[in-house]
Amino acid sequence: MTTPEARAHQNIDAQLAACGCLVQDRAAMNLYAGRGVAVREFPLETGFADYLLFVERRMSVVQELERAVSVSLKRAERLRQAILKRAFEGRLVAQNPEDEPVRAKHPPG
Repeated sequence: MTTPEARAHQNIDAQLAACGCLVQDRAAMNLYAGRGVAVREFPLETGFADYLLFVERRMSVVQELERAVSVSLKRAERLRQAILKRAFEGRLVAQNPEDEPVRAKHPPG
């Protein structure tokens, strides 16, 4: 199973590619490969940039991208858990008070 970070990187790679960027690893970096090149895990003086974008061979740092994706993934998981909780409590949709309880329709055993 892939980690949330790996899924985030796959999603970001796909979005960058859809925008016309060529996504590359630092070891295989070729700024002449296309007009827009995104390099993964690029070392900077302050640490590693998740992605460093080069447009027409000029550098543009994308910061906070992975943090934003991570926050979104955590929020989605919390929402998923809240929806499941409501479903199991029978509060996901409006209930008809005239309906029989599930136990009456499907007795245990």
